[in-house]
Amino acid sequence: MDLDLSPEDIAFREAVRALIAATFPEGSPYDPKGDGDVRWHAALASRGWVAPKWPVQFGGPGWSPAQHFVWERETTRLGVPSHIGGMGMGMLAPILFAYGSEAQQRRFLPDILANTVRWCQGYSEPGAGSDLASLRTRAVLQGDHYVVDGEKVWTSGAHTADWMFCLTRTSDEPKRQDGITFLLVNMRAPGVQVSPIVSIDGRHMFNRVTFDGVRVPAENRIGREGEGWTVAKGLLTHERTGQAFVSLSLDLLRRIRLAAGEIPGSSGGLLIEDPGFAARLGLAEVELRALEITELRTLAEVEAGGAPGAQSSMLKLKGTDIVQRMTELFVECAGPYAAPWFPDVLGQPQTIGPDWARPEVIRYLEGRAASIAGGSDEVQRNIIAKHVLRL
Repeated sequence: MDLDLSPEDIAFREAVRALIAATFPEGSPYDPKGDGDVRWHAALASRGWVAPKWPVQFGGPGWSPAQHFVWERETTRLGVPSHIGGMGMGMLAPILFAYGSEAQQRRFLPDILANTVRWCQGYSEPGAGSDLASLRTRAVLQGDHYVVDGEKVWTSGAHTADWMFCLTRTSDEPKRQDGITFLLVNMRAPGVQVSPIVSIDGRHMFNRVTFDGVRVPAENRIGREGEGWTVAKGLLTHERTGQAFVSLSLDLLRRIRLAAGEIPGSSGGLLIEDPGFAARLGLAEVELRALEITELRTLAEVEAGGAPGAQSSMLKLKGTDIVQRMTELFVECAGPYAAPWFPDVLGQPQTIGPDWARPEVIRYLEGRAASIAGGSDEVQRNIIAKHVLRL
């Protein structure tokens, strides 16, 4: 989509491009395994851009919806993160803005802004994934501390996290949602144990976390006891809005066209000329452009003081569908060169085929979880049915 940018927004786009080029000049790309995050955080801090989506009073830059649009597109296109700080920056911080006390904001927000503390999310449990209200991790108030016992699973980044924002059960109410409390748990506290879960793409990103008599100060509770479900719903709207993957899908679309323009198709020409492939790619692009408009409309509503609401479920549902289809098309481009990159095929990875084959097949494998993580597709459809269609 060609957005009609104002002269100010065009100048902002050029400033973004210049900052990225100065931080990661040609031949020195962003490398998350090296010093890429440190260099990028320092560059963002020099411009006051560390927390793009934060309110100005908490250190945000005060960008317009058009500037957010430009930022997401340019950072994705040029291969750098749109923000540094992980779940603390994008998920916990909005909850602290809305529900945290002034003392909690003063304590936790500066470390998130400085990227000195890493956070993970403690929601899903065995038997309580999509049906999150059935969670059983128990927190019992004893004096000025909660004592936490239970288990979380599929916890992204728990093995490197310093803290967890966690849903716990503090009472057994007839309505299960009413007995849930939102706590901030120190991952170094006695009784916290983290065990790895290796995913289908061969990476260690997920974890199982168990709590055995973990003591959490009552001052680390966000909101009142029993109101954790309300807090969690606010957090999930922010998470799901960010899982539309529009910028990623747009970049995948661009690179699929480049790859398919070099790969032979089944009819003797290039793959991009194959009618079946071109039709599937074209349909995905049409739906992606419609999703892009919905994302822009949501950004404008949030900028005007609104909340994402059920639109976040629509963005998440369609966004994960499209990004999965894009990764499937990339695997189709790779053809036989995709097979060596599957962990259980041919043993160790083979250095054959185009350079983009391995990372894109890994992305395909990783993307299988996109329709489950952050609330499954079935959960999103239920939310849409209830809050949009009034069924």
